[in-house]
Amino acid sequence: MSLQGALNASISALAAQSSALSTISDNLANSQTTAYKSSSTSFSSLVAGSGSNSSGGVAATMVSNVDQQGLLVQSTEATHLAIEGDGFFIVADGADATSTYYSRNGEFTVDSDGYLTNGDYYLLGWATDSDGNAIGGTSENALEPIDLDSVQSSVDATSSVAFQANLPADAETGDSFETTFEVYDSLGTTSTVTATYTKTAENTWQIAYSDPTLPSTGETVGTVTSGTVEVTFNSDGTLASTDPDPATLTIEGWTTGAEDSDIALDLGEAGGTNGLTQYSSGDGDPSIDVQSIDQDGLAYGNLSSIEISDDGTVIAFFDNGEERPIYQIPVATFGNPDGLEEMSDGIYARSSTSGNATLHEPGEGGAGTVQGGWLEASSVDTSEEFSKMLSAQQAYSAASQIMSAANDMFDTLLDAVR
Repeated sequence: MSLQGALNASISALAAQSSALSTISDNLANSQTTAYKSSSTSFSSLVAGSGSNSSGGVAATMVSNVDQQGLLVQSTEATHLAIEGDGFFIVADGADATSTYYSRNGEFTVDSDGYLTNGDYYLLGWATDSDGNAIGGTSENALEPIDLDSVQSSVDATSSVAFQANLPADAETGDSFETTFEVYDSLGTTSTVTATYTKTAENTWQIAYSDPTLPSTGETVGTVTSGTVEVTFNSDGTLASTDPDPATLTIEGWTTGAEDSDIALDLGEAGGTNGLTQYSSGDGDPSIDVQSIDQDGLAYGNLSSIEISDDGTVIAFFDNGEERPIYQIPVATFGNPDGLEEMSDGIYARSSTSGNATLHEPGEGGAGTVQGGWLEASSVDTSEEFSKMLSAQQAYSAASQIMSAANDMFDTLLDAVR
């Protein structure tokens, strides 16, 4: 190798180590960036010419390590997400979702319009029905921005009321006791019904139900058209029978404009103690002891919070007690994730090297699971990067010394010619 070859080799070394230092600097600068994937430098030898006239050098190539798994760190935000395993979140650069990209950065928050966003990018998912099934299918074309403002609470009319209470066996024939319970009509209006329990004979009671009234004003808003219910008990205090069986409460003529209500009254099983019972109260002034009255109706509610499960299901919680799945967040995988084109803000675009994305439900088909309330930390190991920085610095210094020595030798050669 000639002096010129030595100079060429040292120049290539300076360029390669400069490139390595640039990569190290970028890694260290992003050591606290959510889901940042560290890059490394690959060195390869260069040979020019042949035989005794060949000269060498080195080339540096940046290697992306996109498939690295960072540590998961717990967050206080329920909308923050992390993927444990392979895959990427699918995002769009606008609410119209015309261009899709991929990211491991799950720092999603709810913007002023109700969308789950991370900076300028919108998280995409599949809208689901109340059973968690994707409404429009599970293709990429069915993806849409997750819009929490579009989620509406459902309204359910009361269809059943379950009672668990003890009627005092030591009550006198003719004694009456009252309890109240709420019912909802088909429009979600809540009203109060009063149940009057009257002891008509030994181990026998009659239950009459009043017309429903508004809790706020006491205004009657419907008419009970079903009759009274007769309840008999066994000698051991358990329920013997109801007449009619099953017992029902029918309400017609709602002034709210709702449809008629046909409500099943669950008073317990015959021979059981899971509903109405009749035991002595042991009190000089007997009274009914109500353990619980549960009805299945729902008023209209407002979205109060969301939760994201490991399978990527977004569950909405409403202030009326309703909860239901509203979206499914998919995970995209690639044959060669390291071939993705890196962009700012932890965003990646598909390329010919990476191949096309394959969409999966989290935890299926080799895709990782989604962890709600967690974030993926940067994969940068600062101690390792500092070690690489020192190596790059030493190699750069050595290359500069070669240049200096070759320069001195050229000077000596030129002096000899003169």
